[in-house]
Amino acid sequence: MQDPDFHPPVNPLPPAVIVLFLAITGVEVVLSLAEAGLVGGPAAVGWRLALVRDFGFSGLIFDAMIGAGQYPIEHIWRVVTYPFIHLGFTHAIFAVVLLLALGKLVAEAMGQVAFLVIFVLSGIGGALVYGALLNDPVWLAGAYPNVYGLIGGYSFVMWRRLLGSGGPQYQAFTLIALLMGLQLFWGIFFETGFLWVAELAGFFCGFGLSFLVAPGEWARLRARLQQR
Repeated sequence: MQDPDFHPPVNPLPPAVIVLFLAITGVEVVLSLAEAGLVGGPAAVGWRLALVRDFGFSGLIFDAMIGAGQYPIEHIWRVVTYPFIHLGFTHAIFAVVLLLALGKLVAEAMGQVAFLVIFVLSGIGGALVYGALLNDPVWLAGAYPNVYGLIGGYSFVMWRRLLGSGGPQYQAFTLIALLMGLQLFWGIFFETGFLWVAELAGFFCGFGLSFLVAPGEWARLRARLQQR
């Protein structure tokens, strides 16, 4: 029998977070092994580039679809598939660490369905904003816009708590301010490009979606509408 006083040293992750973690790390493990020459033979070295080309998001392709008024499903699907392909092992590791930490917080605070909605739609929103605002030839790949959406969800939870306790509400946005500050500092010394546009858009998508998917928000919205 299980000891009722036993507490695991690490709190279990919500299943939805685990599924996304396995999907992202599974792809990265195969690609890393291929680049190390352990699977796939010599041709496997180009697998990562091929996946980015086939499943990454391209702002130029997006602009071409808008201009032609045609939206083939193999290109529309890119807004969902690009977060699962990263540009390298380190690129993937940071995304996975943020996914585990923030995903656990958001899923436990809002529920797993809300977590999945924020993760998926923030990635879609980040890609669409990136494609609409820029004519950048750099392909969008990696789960960072989605993770920034989770930062938006986490910031929403903190904002609600501070609002209820009367604390300084600006503290809820400390994490996103810190990350954007690091992006700016890094950009002073290195050419970082404009991928931060998709990440920031993902944050705002996550924060905005929280007004719809967080527990109790629909009741608050109805109460406000009734007051008018």
